[in-house]
Formats: sequence, structure tokens, C-alpha cells
Amino acid sequence: MTTLIKGGTLVDDRRECRGDLLIEHGKIISVAASIEPALAGRVIDASGLLVMPGGIDVHTHFNIDTGVAVSCDDFYSGTRAAACGGTTTIVDHMGFGPPGCNLHHQLEKYQRDAHGQAVIDYGFHGVIQHVDDAILDELQAMVHDEGISSFKFYLTYQYHLNDGEILRLLARLKEVGALATVHPENDAVVTHNRRRFIAENKRTPVWHALSRPAACEAEAIARSINLAHLAGDAPLYIVHLSNGLGMEYIKLAKARRQPVWMETCPQYLLLDINHYYREDGLKYILSPPLRPRQELDSLWTGINDGSIDTLATDHCTFPFSLRKALAADDFTRCPNGLPGVENRMALLFSEGVSRGRITASRFVELTSTNPAKLFGLWPEKGSLLPGSDADLVLFDPQRRQTIHHADLHDRADYSPWEGFVCQGWPVMTLSRGEVVWRDGIFCGKAGHGRFIRRKPFVSELQGASQ
Repeated sequence: MTTLIKGGTLVDDRRECRGDLLIEHGKIISVAASIEPALAGRVIDASGLLVMPGGIDVHTHFNIDTGVAVSCDDFYSGTRAAACGGTTTIVDHMGFGPPGCNLHHQLEKYQRDAHGQAVIDYGFHGVIQHVDDAILDELQAMVHDEGISSFKFYLTYQYHLNDGEILRLLARLKEVGALATVHPENDAVVTHNRRRFIAENKRTPVWHALSRPAACEAEAIARSINLAHLAGDAPLYIVHLSNGLGMEYIKLAKARRQPVWMETCPQYLLLDINHYYREDGLKYILSPPLRPRQELDSLWTGINDGSIDTLATDHCTFPFSLRKALAADDFTRCPNGLPGVENRMALLFSEGVSRGRITASRFVELTSTNPAKLFGLWPEKGSLLPGSDADLVLFDPQRRQTIHHADLHDRADYSPWEGFVCQGWPVMTLSRGEVVWRDGIFCGKAGHGRFIRRKPFVSELQGASQ
């Protein structure tokens, strides 16, 4: 069926204008000031609405097994929640596999997990557990045969890499056309602090935050940037930035034209360390942790001035009931992560666009276009150009909505955003031209989402990063 979206305000990363948009076979085929309704089999009235590229969340953890617990959102419930919040593509970070496994092991597992389940289109980031000649050789096939064009390594947790391994990895990723993403926290600092606090019987949730101070993250960011430079300016993407000092290190690298980009998440813009003092403080344990209020202000400056490149969620759901069962008396036993894939778009629109901090075009840049350009999805995704996939979200800027977990579509038993009031709300989501969310009703289906073989990394966003 040919679909016409008529009478809305079209918003991409460059401009806003009144116009119509025609869809056929899941693609945008025409964009014009006015298109005759007779050309379409179905007309969607977008009067008073903003018509934007669907959101792209490049940091989710669906079905992840941490060894202690398995997240409660799989690729059906997770992508359903995403669709209901205006997100039309996710790129999921694969979790660790068995010790010594090759890269294809986890890809094959995640392909099985997602096949026939995803509501929207999806891709995967590779995960690096160890570095040896076999892993470095395997990267070529992962990028060019499998469409996995980004890989994550860790500076903490069980399989964190040492500096020599990181240097080898970064040089090889650059060579094969892949983007390195890094979880930056200094493992020695984290390990030392956790042991000390437990020995001193400091076990409540706030000690989680204090065990991983901002300098612990910032040091690891600076080290990653320097190692990427030593590896021939290998492209580097910093995930879930939570503090201003780390942002300043990244800005310095950008100023000298090093290819480095940064992501933050709604929790680091809107929630602070005081949540750990609440009776339900275990709900907010994630890494890096929530920060003092001044760090939030620093990140909003980066959102406003263009320094921050993307907004993702790091969606990783472990129920509050499970957290209490595992970690009621010891924060170190609590599985890390927050739900949030459904509310990312509404929260940034409300706190950013509606409050006058950013324009609607900057909103699209952060939530869709920049992720598409960085992760091999552009211009099929993140665009309103003819030929692009008809992945769209229609926002009502006048709609005022209070977030209640009872209304959401994940499988957690709480929301960190309970009671937040949003000015502006996604009222319709289309995935490749199919309506999957409309007026509060989920109307998608498992298996509609397709695996995306992403293109090798190119510096589409190089100019924007300066």
C-alpha cells in the first residue's frame, strides 16, 4: 500500500519545514510541499505533528547474561518497548560468551535470540573478550561478511583488556574498517574501592557510586583516546559518558581532529547521585553510576553546544525484585543497568526541545542521524531523503504525558522515570512504512524486524565531530 503522511512539519538534522511524505514498499519515494492524496492508498493526517526519522538506539542490552542474572527483556519485549517510544532501529551490544570463544560464537547466539522476535530492525556490536592472532584475523570476516562494523571492549569487568591488547585491537579495527567502542572505567580503582568499602561494611547503594568516581571514568577515557592516537588515530566511540571531565578530554581530542565521538544517556542528564540514598536505591545501580548534579549540568552544555554526538540508553533490565533478592545487603552483588529504551525520545524532546535547550533538528541529529552515520546505517536510516527506509516517528509537541511503568512495554517491574512529566510525546511509529505504534496502542508484530548488515566504518560524521 502507498501511504501519504500529509500536513505535518518535516524535521531532519538540518531543517524544519511543512510538507508531505509519500511511502511505497517500505521506502520514502517523495517529499514535497504538497502531494495529492489521490496518489496514496492510505493517508495519515499529521496536522500539528512533527514528522521525524525514527529513533536509532545504538546501545541496548537485550537478553544479556551477566553470569549472575539474565536481563528480563528479550528481543521481542525490548524492541516492542523501543517501537512504542519512537525508536525504529536498535544496535545491541552482545554480551560475553564462554572463556576463549571466537567472535562468531556470540554473533550466532544473538542471531538465534533475535530471529523471528524483533519488532523493528536491528544490528549487533561485536564484543572483544580477549586479543590474540585468531581474533584479530577473524575481524575481517565479521566486518565484511557479517556486517558487524563496530566492536566493544572493556576497561573493567571480567574480560577487560590491557593496554598492549588495546593497541593491537585498535590498529586492526582501523585496518578492517570498524569503529571501536569502549566502556571506560579504571578497573584497578573500581576493584580497590569495592574491596575497601565492603571491608568497612559500607554496603548500601550509594557506595556503588562512590566506588566508581568520575575521575575513574575520566582517566579511562583519556587513556583510550591516547591509545587510539598511538594506534594511528583509530576511530573511537566513548559509550555512556557521565561526567564533565571526561567530556573535556574528548573535546580536546576533537579539537586536534582525532576521530573520537561520545554518547550519553538520559539517566546522566536527568538523574543524580541522590537517588542512591532512597529506600529503593538499588533500582538505580548501573555503571558508570549516577553523578552529582554539577555533572548533569556539564553534559547538558555538551548536548547544547554540539560536543556530544549521540543519545542512547544502555537499556539493560533487571527487576527490582531480583535486585533486592541478590543485593539487599551488598551493592556489589547487584546486577547493573536501567530500563529506558521506551522513554529516551520523549525525555530528550521534553527536556531539550520543549524547554528550549536544543532545536528539533538537533534532537534528530542526536537520536537518529548521527547514530546512523557513525554505525553504518546511513542513508537508509536516520533520514527523510527519498530512497531511505520509511522509519518514522510522529511527535505531538503539545501532548503532555506522565510516565508510569504500568503503561510501558518492557518486562521490568519498575521505571526509573516513574512520575516524570513529558511535554511532547510520540503518537505514531512506522517501521519500513508499517505502523507499529499508534495512539497508545502497539500494533507491531514479532519477526517484522530485520537484521541489518551494517556497512564498514567511514567518517560520515567527521566534520560534525569537530
